[in-house]
Amino acid sequence: MKVLMVGPIEKAGGVSTHTKELTKALRKLGVEVEVYNISPAREYPHIISDIVKLYKRTIGLSFKLIKSHKEWDIVHIQASGPLGGFIPAISATFLKKFFKFPLIVTFHYSNTPLFAKKHKHILSFVLRSSDVFIVVSSRQKSAILKVVKKYDEKIIVVPNGYNPGRLPGIPKDETRKMLGLDPNDRVLLNVALLLEKKGQRYLIDAMDIIANKHNRRDVRCFIIGEGPLKEKLQEQINRLGLQNHVKLLGYVPDDQLALWMNAADLFVLPSLSESFGIVQIEAMAVGTPVVATYNGGSEEIIISEDYGLLCPPADPECLAEKILIALEKEWDREKIRKYAEQFKWENIAKKTLGVYQKVLEDV
Repeated sequence: MKVLMVGPIEKAGGVSTHTKELTKALRKLGVEVEVYNISPAREYPHIISDIVKLYKRTIGLSFKLIKSHKEWDIVHIQASGPLGGFIPAISATFLKKFFKFPLIVTFHYSNTPLFAKKHKHILSFVLRSSDVFIVVSSRQKSAILKVVKKYDEKIIVVPNGYNPGRLPGIPKDETRKMLGLDPNDRVLLNVALLLEKKGQRYLIDAMDIIANKHNRRDVRCFIIGEGPLKEKLQEQINRLGLQNHVKLLGYVPDDQLALWMNAADLFVLPSLSESFGIVQIEAMAVGTPVVATYNGGSEEIIISEDYGLLCPPADPECLAEKILIALEKEWDREKIRKYAEQFKWENIAKKTLGVYQKVLEDV
């Protein structure tokens, strides 16, 4: 089987991770996959980058499909939102009308309800024309069906996954020593782009409550990731006098990220919205429990208090309370690890391959 995988390839970001990891896992199953990268090179200035991105998602992709669509059994688009991230799906759908190639679209977007309402006709066009429309959570499917109200049979839920080799388990005392952390401190970890929807400002407010109102000076929070809010978040940390309790670490390579994941007592995901949230699965895969919000993705993963705790988004008081409860809870870390195994990329690839085979049977 030959597949053209269309998606972004960057060092960070959930859709890029999905594209890269799914491609590798499918190749291990014997699927021949070529990746068409819709991301511009990072060395481009911002304005040029936007132009290159638009070209790759429209004219560039069109040329690729017109020239070589007969070479592929399946064309698989990794699309996101808002509308700019969905353009590759639109481009491929137009061309499918003429060239009749089997088309699968995977849609990743944390704010699917808004997207469905705002772009109902475009979404309906892609849904009607694609052979299968994959979403990564049941919440996404429900949000789409509330607006479009048909194509139920075309929308399939296949969750995101994680690569166990990327972040191996390492004994906590070793990682604490390697990172120079006090073995007696309680360590919280957040890994996400520094964006408003990722909710780090509410985590910082929660840390203010924990450190000052509850006088828990042993709790330390480390935030890994880059983004446009870095300066604003640092100003918030300084204003609250939390310099000794909250650290922005910026980008961290995988070998260091593995140390942080294993060193943490808790992984905290305070997002306002998530389509799935791969990073919380990666934390659970090394046995680290999660405190997260009802953000659309986390509640489909943390289905039991054996794996983590949930609270409303944008609620630092509740977030602080759940963090403190979680720090005192005796967690069965082996149970958490076992639960996460269902989300290994090899399992997600097998589900995806099943979708491919069904589409080809129906052609």
